[in-house]
Amino acid sequence: MNHLIPLDNLVAALSRLPSIGRRTAERMAMALVQDQKGLVRILAKALLEVEEKIVCCERCGSITLTRSNPCDLCLQPRRDAHLLCLVESPADILKIEASHGFQGRYHALMGKLSPMHGISEKDLRIETLVKRIEDENFTEVIIALGTDVESDATASYLKEMLASKKVAVSRIAFGLPAGSAIEYSDSTTLFKALSGRQKM
Repeated sequence: MNHLIPLDNLVAALSRLPSIGRRTAERMAMALVQDQKGLVRILAKALLEVEEKIVCCERCGSITLTRSNPCDLCLQPRRDAHLLCLVESPADILKIEASHGFQGRYHALMGKLSPMHGISEKDLRIETLVKRIEDENFTEVIIALGTDVESDATASYLKEMLASKKVAVSRIAFGLPAGSAIEYSDSTTLFKALSGRQKM
């Protein structure tokens, strides 16, 4: 029905978000249409405010305010300027920061290699990575990517690409989640836990 085109457009826009399928997008759209408490206007205002005031840092790719670009993580002098942590997305930076386990600099690739989805090295922030390594005197690059096939391929590509640079390249260890038992772990997790073991 032509008169429902705005609703169809809303469903199409919502379904473009990560992890939102068509049916979920339809439920979200119907909830917004039926809402009597002004949620549509609140959501629209919040979206416009994010568009105006939030950007990805021009240097590391983390989320920052438009007026603070480069971000605080790039400008804080107390951070270790010799360590660079490579991650897939800005969300990963926020997660690592919440752990308080890393005090160096970051670089978000904004994706990972995936020939199946048409994502090559040209689609990632690899040129800016090389420039940063050349300009900022890093001594170690820590690859903090997941354990799926695309992440492994991306990590291997980065390791080979960085071999000619004067930096040590490492990858985060993978193992058992906190509070977990060996009997509940799969063989791949156990293999990575044993391979990434550390001296006590």
